[in-house]
Amino acid sequence: MLSAHALLFDMDGTLVDSTAVVEVAWGAIADRFGVDREVMLPTIHGVRAEESIRRWAPPGTDIDAVVADLSAAEIASSGETIALPGAVEFLNAVPVERHALVTSAELPLAVARMAGAGLRLPQFVVTAEDVPQGKPAPDVYLLAARMLGVEPRDAVVFEDAEAGIRAGLAAGMRVVVVGDHESESTRGLPRITDYAGAGVTAGPGGALEVVLPHRP
Repeated sequence: MLSAHALLFDMDGTLVDSTAVVEVAWGAIADRFGVDREVMLPTIHGVRAEESIRRWAPPGTDIDAVVADLSAAEIASSGETIALPGAVEFLNAVPVERHALVTSAELPLAVARMAGAGLRLPQFVVTAEDVPQGKPAPDVYLLAARMLGVEPRDAVVFEDAEAGIRAGLAAGMRVVVVGDHESESTRGLPRITDYAGAGVTAGPGGALEVVLPHRP
């Protein structure tokens, strides 16, 4: 069991499964740049789209135009996004003012994907546009903690990707790994496959008591 005053959630891979739509949209970008999809796609997870595009774009590319095209394609396919098992029920059990969505996506895409997956938005949403540095810098998570009025040590982060896990740890927060990603950063961290069997209740002093499902 974990006790916290705020829960901070990444979106893609953490609350929603958007793998198929992400691979289609980003695969088209890889083709446009003449880059091998299998080389490019593993590098984009948890990172702001603009940063990934700048990394892989040929010289002279109109970065803003590519970002706009990508955003339009991803928003158009947001209805295909699927909530992870148990995510709807888990989020509904958390007081709306006690958690935040913290994503590298821009706000219109975050709103569209959450709606597509049938997940409610929390009171606070921190997106790629809100900070100078995206994940793995801790800025997004520190901003979310300030918005919620909690100390970093009192927040628990749910993340699936290396960049986000490192961001949460750098912010001085506890991190729950969602999914199968393993690295030096994930050593000793609690891990869940999804939210089936997870629960959250209000404990003494207003703390949230989080029960995580057993993972073999």
